[in-house]
Amino acid sequence: MLFTTFAERHGMQKVRLNILGLSVSQTQSGAYALVLTEENGDRRIPIIIGPVEAQAIAIQLEGLKPPRPLTHDLFKNLASVFEIKIEEVIIYKLEEGIFYSELICTSGEKHVRIDSRTSDAVALALRFKCPIYTSEEILQKAGIVLEDEQGFGIGKEKEHKRPPRETEYKNYTIAELNELLKEAITNEDYERASTIRDEITRRKK
Repeated sequence: MLFTTFAERHGMQKVRLNILGLSVSQTQSGAYALVLTEENGDRRIPIIIGPVEAQAIAIQLEGLKPPRPLTHDLFKNLASVFEIKIEEVIIYKLEEGIFYSELICTSGEKHVRIDSRTSDAVALALRFKCPIYTSEEILQKAGIVLEDEQGFGIGKEKEHKRPPRETEYKNYTIAELNELLKEAITNEDYERASTIRDEITRRKK
């Protein structure tokens, strides 16, 4: 039987997405907005996700190394041992405000589709360094064009970056900041680690 993805079975026109970033949700308390952007366009897709999934995505974007594997890291390690790869992630359906995704996996000559929450799929895509796709139909339904504070469209050059900001760590030396960063990661305080990493990055510019 010929392997086909959901996109191929339904004649979807696939559009590649990149991760623009994460922000605190303005509509749901305790939730976060994951913003995906089409690779060759200005449309963005905001997806509401939980704090655990947001953390799993954020530490990969920030390049942080947790002292113990998180759930998605464990999945990646287990898959690697059994030579399973995620080739791509496809966000294939939007229904009642919920995005549906599937993982396209390979193991040798075997191809498998695995249903997944979109937040988990994105967290895994980062770890497997695989592309993320959606359909033109979903982009037409959920895509928006964001503008920054100056009124200009947010371009691809700003992906994975947050604007520099003054923090409580501005009076620390680089050596002290690196020690604080190690301590935050050891304590699994990734939000604090992210803030310290921002300060270190700002100093290096």
